[in-house]
Amino acid sequence: MERLQKVIAHAGIASRRKAEEMILDGKVKVNGTVIRELGVKVTEQDRIEVNGVPIEREEPVYFLLYKPKGVISSVKDDKGRKVVTDFFENIEKRVYPIGRLDYDTSGLLLMTNDGEFANLLMHPRYEIEKVYVAKVKGIPSKTELRQLEKGINLEDGMTAPAKVKVMSIDKKKQTAIIEIIIHEGRNRQVRRMFEKIGHPVLKLKRERYAFLDLHGLRPGDARELSPHEVKQLRHLAKNGRS
Repeated sequence: MERLQKVIAHAGIASRRKAEEMILDGKVKVNGTVIRELGVKVTEQDRIEVNGVPIEREEPVYFLLYKPKGVISSVKDDKGRKVVTDFFENIEKRVYPIGRLDYDTSGLLLMTNDGEFANLLMHPRYEIEKVYVAKVKGIPSKTELRQLEKGINLEDGMTAPAKVKVMSIDKKKQTAIIEIIIHEGRNRQVRRMFEKIGHPVLKLKRERYAFLDLHGLRPGDARELSPHEVKQLRHLAKNGRS
C-alpha cells in the first residue's frame, strides 16, 4: 500500500505537496468516496479520481543499476551533481532508487516506480543480504573483525551481526580488502562500522543484493530485472531471509 498523495504524484498529476492540497480541498475520490485527510493509503485495486478524472497508473518497472562512485542516490540534487536517474533518461516512466548508496560508494542499486515493492525490500524486519567489499586503512585484527560479526554499537543503536571475510591484505601499504555481509540499511552503515573499530573505509562497493550481482555490467550500466527475479525478491522479503 502507498500513501494517496504519493500515488497521485507518481501518476504525474501534480507534485506531492500539490496533491496533498488537492486532498484537503476535497478534489480526490477513492472508490467514489471523497477523501479530505492525509495519510490514507491505497492499493493497486483502488480507483482514484482527481477532479472527477480517473488517474492512470504507470506499469511497474524494475531495474538493476551499477551505480558509479560520485553519483547521488536520488532523483534530483539541488547542487547540480549527477544523480542515479540520469542513467534512465530514455525511460518514459519515472523511477527512483530502492534505498541508497553513498556518494562515494559504487555498486548494485535497484530502481523502480513500484512503491509497494520498494517499501517491502526496505523494511528493516526483512533480512535481505547485502554484500559489500571494502578497502580499509590498516589491517584489522581478529578481535576487531569479531566485533563486526557480533555487532557494533553505533550512535543509532547496535548493528545486527555481520558476516566478515578478509579477502586480502597489503602489509606494505597497510590496507586490507574485507568482504562484509549485512542485512540492514542504515545511513553510511558499513563506513561507520569500520570507523568504529579504527579502520576507516578508503573504497566501498556493493557487489551483491540478495541473489543479484553485477556480472556483465560496468559502472553506469543498467538492466531490467526479469519477472522471475522480481518474484524471487518478493518471496525473499516476505520470508525474511535471503
